[in-house]
Amino acid sequence: MRRRATRAAALAALAGCAGRAIPHAQASVGAGTVAGPRTRAERTHYQETSRYADVVAFVDTLARLAPGVVRTFSMGSTGEGRAIPVVVASRPAVATPDQARRLGRPVVYVQANIHAGEVEGKEALQMLLRDLVLASAPNVLDSLVLVAVPIYNADGNERVRNQSINRTEQNGPVLVGQRPNAAGLDLNRDYIKAEAAETRAALALFAGWDPDVFVDLHTTDGSYHGYALTWSPSLHPAAPLAAYEQDTLLPRVADRVRVRREFLTFPYGNFAQEYGADVNTDTTKQGWYTYDSRARFGTNYYGLRGRLSILSEAFSHDPFERRVRATYAFVGELLSALAEPPTVARMRVARDGDARPDSIVLRTRLTPRPVVRPVLAEDLARAPDSAQTEPGVPRGLRRTGHIRTVQLPVYDRFVSTRATALPRGGWAFAADAPGAAQAVALLQRHGIAVVRLDRPFTADGRVFRIDSLITAARTFQGHHEVRVEGAWRDERRAFAAGSYLVPNGRLALVAGALLEPESDDGLVTWNVWDGALRSGGDFPVVRVRDPRMPAADPPPRIAPRVDTAGSPRRP
Repeated sequence: MRRRATRAAALAALAGCAGRAIPHAQASVGAGTVAGPRTRAERTHYQETSRYADVVAFVDTLARLAPGVVRTFSMGSTGEGRAIPVVVASRPAVATPDQARRLGRPVVYVQANIHAGEVEGKEALQMLLRDLVLASAPNVLDSLVLVAVPIYNADGNERVRNQSINRTEQNGPVLVGQRPNAAGLDLNRDYIKAEAAETRAALALFAGWDPDVFVDLHTTDGSYHGYALTWSPSLHPAAPLAAYEQDTLLPRVADRVRVRREFLTFPYGNFAQEYGADVNTDTTKQGWYTYDSRARFGTNYYGLRGRLSILSEAFSHDPFERRVRATYAFVGELLSALAEPPTVARMRVARDGDARPDSIVLRTRLTPRPVVRPVLAEDLARAPDSAQTEPGVPRGLRRTGHIRTVQLPVYDRFVSTRATALPRGGWAFAADAPGAAQAVALLQRHGIAVVRLDRPFTADGRVFRIDSLITAARTFQGHHEVRVEGAWRDERRAFAAGSYLVPNGRLALVAGALLEPESDDGLVTWNVWDGALRSGGDFPVVRVRDPRMPAADPPPRIAPRVDTAGSPRRP
C-alpha cells in the first residue's frame, strides 16, 4: 500500500493536479453507481474479465434497453465459428452504412481484444457503450456514429489460462485469454496478408462502413514508466493524417485526459533497456523508442487508407481496475475531440481525397532527429533474493513506486528511406503470372478495384528487374518473409486480354504497399509472388504510366447483415 501511495503522489505532483477531485460523471466507471448492465469485471470487483458469453449478453441487453440508439450485427465468424459482435451506437440509431452516410457524421470504429490477454479494452469499451447509450443528457452519440467491436479475438479470449502462462508481465486478472487466435496467428500482424477469418471480416466491414477513424485498444507489457496509458497514430510515413494526429489531435486528447481525468499519458514507446546478469536496476538506456512502422499492424495499415488511426496501450503493470479506468478515460476524451468541428473538418477533407499524397513510402527508419523530452520512469531496486517478487518484474528486482523525470531523446516517428511516385495509370500484371489469382483475391479483400481487361492493352510502363532475393531463414506467422533488390527501367508493355489492371484510386497507398516490389510489407513479403521471382528476371507487376485506360468499376461496398432485434447472428 505504501508503494502505491508514493507512486500516486508522485504522479499527481508531476501532473500539476494533486488534490483535485474527479467529477462524478467521469469517475463512476466500475463504481457500481451506473445504471444498466454491469460487466463481468465490475461484478467481480475486477478479479475476472469477461468471457465471450458475457460480452454477447451485455451487447444484447444494451440493444433491448436502447432500441432507438443501438443496432447490432455480426461482422463475421472467427476461425472456430463464433460470431464477432458489433455494436453501432448513434442518435438516431442507424443499421447500415448508407443510413450512417445520410446522417453526415463521422464514423468512428473502436475495437478491443485483438490480443485476448490484453483485457482492459474489452471491459472499458463495454462500459463506455453503456454509459453513452443509456445517458439521458446529450453526448457524442448525437455527433458521431460509433461502431464498436469489444471482443475481436473471440477464440483467443476463450483459451483462458493463468496469466503466468498467457500474460506474464501483467498485474491481473489471474485468468486471461491468449494473444493469438485459434489458428495461432497474431491478428495485429495480419492486416496485409489477411489470412485470418477475423481480419477478412474486418476488411469487409471497412469496405462497407469506411470508418473515418480506427481505434485499436491494447495493453503494453514493456518498460516501467510513469504513465497510465500510451498512444500512437499510424507510424507509416505515407499515412496522410499521421502528422496531424501526432502533433495536434493526440496531444490535445492527452492534455484533457490529464486535466479532466487525472491520468498521465504519453506517446507509445519503451526505454532502450537491459536486464543483464548483473541485475541492472536502471530502466532507462539511451532513449524512448516507439514500435514498428510496417503496415501489418492495424493502426499503421488503416492510416494508409487515408483515415485517422489511433493506438491505445494501457500500462500492464498497473492494477486491472486502473487500466480499465485509464482506457475508458482516454477513449471517452478521444471521442469528444473527434466530434469537435476542427477535427470533423479535417476528416471531411480526407474523405474528399484532398489529403492523398502522390507518392508511397516503401521502406523506413526511425527518425534521426528525435526531440529530447522529459519522460517519467519508475526506479527498480534489487530484491533481497533471486525470487520473482511480483508478476512481470525481472527476477532479482522489485518495484519502488519512485517516479523520476528523465530527459531523453524520444523516437516516436519514422522517416522514409525509399519512396516512389504513385503511377498515374496504376499497376498491371498478367493473369497467368504465378500468384496472380491470389494477388487479385487479396487486393479485392482490401476493397481495391481490380479490372480484368477484355481486350489487349499496351501502355508505357516501368519494369523492375530483380537482382537479388533475400529470404528469411526463420518463419514468422508461418511465412519465410522475402525481400527483393533490383532496378527499374522504362518499357512499353503489351498485356493480353484477361490481364489485370489496378487503377490509381482512393486506396492507392494500400495498393502500392501491396504491389510494389520494394515494399517492406507487401505481397512479395508474404510469398504471394514466390513462383514468379528469380534473380535476373522481371517482377510480374508493371507500373503503368499512361492514365488513359479502361474505366474501373468501383470496389464493392459490402454491408454486414443487421439484426434489428439486437442479437449478433452467425453469417
